[in-house]
Amino acid sequence: MSTNTTDGRGKGRPEDDVMELIHTVMHQYRARQYRVLKDGPHDITHMDGKVLGFFHRHPGATQSDLAQHSGRDKAQLARLIKGLRERGLLAAEADEQDRRQVRLQLTDEGRAVQQALRRSSRHLSANAVQGLSPQEQAQLVALLGRVKANLDQEE
Repeated sequence: MSTNTTDGRGKGRPEDDVMELIHTVMHQYRARQYRVLKDGPHDITHMDGKVLGFFHRHPGATQSDLAQHSGRDKAQLARLIKGLRERGLLAAEADEQDRRQVRLQLTDEGRAVQQALRRSSRHLSANAVQGLSPQEQAQLVALLGRVKANLDQEE
């Protein structure tokens, strides 16, 4: 498979191929991961899943906490949170010390959706590395860690 971009000489650049393949793999993973839930009763999008995952890991966090963690636009997050609340997946409660702050947490239904997403993720992860030895998996993790570290230096 070659999805080479060219450098003007008709020859693909390996660094472009690496990043294109990483992008393609993540796109395939996300598409398969959310297909299960999108076809279900809640029509979960990738961003819905990310928001549910955040409040699963940080129950009682605020919309501002999510914005700070994700770097996403506050207006976009407000719409996502509103939609998740309307569908009964997130519950909101005013902070006891500061009534202006709204604390968010998953409802029972939201937890069920989050658990289904985690099961789907584990299944897809196992399929994705099928046929790779534990050593190959460790090598792949190490190499991707180096790519991430290189990108972190750019910030």
